[in-house]
Amino acid sequence: MLAVVGTVTDQDFPLTTGNINMIDGQLCINGKNLLTNRGTPALLGAMVTTLNTLSPSTDNIQDTTGFIAGDIGLGNGSSKLYQYLVENIPHMDIDVIVFHYLQPDVDWHNKILFKLNDLKKKPVIIADAGFMYAAKMSGLATSYDLFTPDVGELAFLADEKAPHPFYTRGFILHKNNKIPDLITRAYFHENAAKHLLVKGSTDYIADENGIMFSVNSPATETMEAIGGTGDTLTGIVTALIGTGMKIPKAAKIAAKVNRLAGYYANPTPATQVDEIIKCIPIALKKILKEIENPVSPIR
Repeated sequence: MLAVVGTVTDQDFPLTTGNINMIDGQLCINGKNLLTNRGTPALLGAMVTTLNTLSPSTDNIQDTTGFIAGDIGLGNGSSKLYQYLVENIPHMDIDVIVFHYLQPDVDWHNKILFKLNDLKKKPVIIADAGFMYAAKMSGLATSYDLFTPDVGELAFLADEKAPHPFYTRGFILHKNNKIPDLITRAYFHENAAKHLLVKGSTDYIADENGIMFSVNSPATETMEAIGGTGDTLTGIVTALIGTGMKIPKAAKIAAKVNRLAGYYANPTPATQVDEIIKCIPIALKKILKEIENPVSPIR
């Protein structure tokens, strides 16, 4: 199972679990439609579109299951998800799980992580946004396989004294042009996952030994103003990892595909992220074709 846990900004959206798919261009989970404009639905839309593009050429794509609840920042939907997972993880067969927009709660985070670690086969664990905050705040960041922070989130990971993103120290926040230093600092203080995919004007893929890859083209400046492009990147890399691809290779391909999809969408400041998601298939096919006949191989 490839599992996605996250919230949507609709306080009336009930806790919903089930297979995720695209029907007539609409994202659907257990009979409920979601707009893929940003947040967890954007992640899901990018992930499902990537998987559908790969199928049937990839035989080992996992079943995709969503665990979604409405939460407008009060934490009620997140708490329902946390309780549901703690009660049901022992009965799940999870290969990859990604946690996205969730209200950070260290106690619930720890309970969920312990349940995942107790499984007979430990899944690949990915965290972004709120749950990544909880992972760092718990002191258990090294239990994760991949974090996908933007530069501001990376600054929080790099600040060993900050108990919450609000308290990231100013001198660290001002290091936006020194991302390699922030990556080194996050690993030195054991506040990073085994791998990092840092999202920004240049995307960086790193591990404890340093930066492995950087991706900065194509560069479409308008994408910086479009909300949700970081969510689509997390969705693409999750899908690729779900096929069994190694994390560094999946992260590098995902960064290239996300950028190329943005380029193909010919975006303006008014562009919605679902227009970029529609361009993922052509971008993914092009990047994979280049890998089959590489100028320099992706490893």
